Amino acid sequence: MKTENLTLTNFNGRQFKVHTYFLADNPKLVEKVKPLIIVIPGGSFDHLSLREGEPVALAYASHGYNSVVMEYNLVQDPGKIYPDAGLDVLTTVKYFRDHAAEYQIDPHKIITIGFSAGGHVASSANYMANSEKYQSQFNYEAKNVRPDRTILGYPLINIEHIGFPIPDGEEKDMPDDPKLQDSALGVTRETPATFIFQAWDDPVVLISNSIEYLKTLHDNGVRCEVHLFTRGGHGFSLARPEVVEEGNAWQNNPHATHWFNLSLEWLQQELA
Repeated sequence: MKTENLTLTNFNGRQFKVHTYFLADNPKLVEKVKPLIIVIPGGSFDHLSLREGEPVALAYASHGYNSVVMEYNLVQDPGKIYPDAGLDVLTTVKYFRDHAAEYQIDPHKIITIGFSAGGHVASSANYMANSEKYQSQFNYEAKNVRPDRTILGYPLINIEHIGFPIPDGEEKDMPDDPKLQDSALGVTRETPATFIFQAWDDPVVLISNSIEYLKTLHDNGVRCEVHLFTRGGHGFSLARPEVVEEGNAWQNNPHATHWFNLSLEWLQQELA
C-alpha cells in the first residue's frame, strides 16, 4: 500500500491535507484501475473523528478501492467553515480526477463518504458543484469537481435539526447561504446517486435529517438507497470492535455494521 500526506490548495486559496491509502499496482490484475473513496470524517466541526477516517479508508481498501481521508477546515481555523469545507471536497475530486492515470484511478468512479458533520460537508459540496453561483465565483466546471456517487452516514443535513442547542458564540460560524444551512435545499437532478444510513434513535443528528434529504432526492428523481437501523445512537462508524472507544461498548453493533457490506453491494451495482 502506498500512503502519502498531500497538501492541496482549494479554489479559494486555502491549503488542506489529504492522506492517501492506495493499493500497490499489480499489472496482472484484470481491473487495471480502481474506484476512489474520499472519506470525510465527522467531529462537530471542531475536530475530525479518528474512528471515521483511517479505519473507514482501510475497510474500503480491503475491498479493492483506493481511498483518501480528507481534512476540512474547522471552527477554530481561520475564516468561516463554508465555502471552504465544500471547496476542499471539490478540489480533492478534481485533483484525483486530473491525476487518475498516475494513481490508477477510474476518473468516473469517484465516491465521497461523509459522516455526521462530514455528511453535511459532502452533501453541501454536491450542491456547490452544481451551483452556477459557486462555479462562476470560483472558476470550476461541475463535470470536473462533482463526485460520481455519495455515501452519507448519520449525516447532518439541516443545521437546525440537531438534538442540542447551538453553543453560544458559534452562530457566527453558520453559513449565510440557506442551501448550506440546509443542504437538502441544494439537491437537483444532477446530485449524485446517494446511499444513506443512520440509527433511528440518534440523539445528536436527528433522524429527520436523513428523511428530509431522501425525500428531496426522490422529488428530484435521484437514485437513493437508505438503511435506518432501530438502534445505534450517533457516531458508530464501522460499528465493529476495532473502532470501539473506552467506555463506549455501544459502538460495537453487529446489526448496524451491515451498512458497510450493503454499501459495497450498492456500489457494485451503481458502478457496473
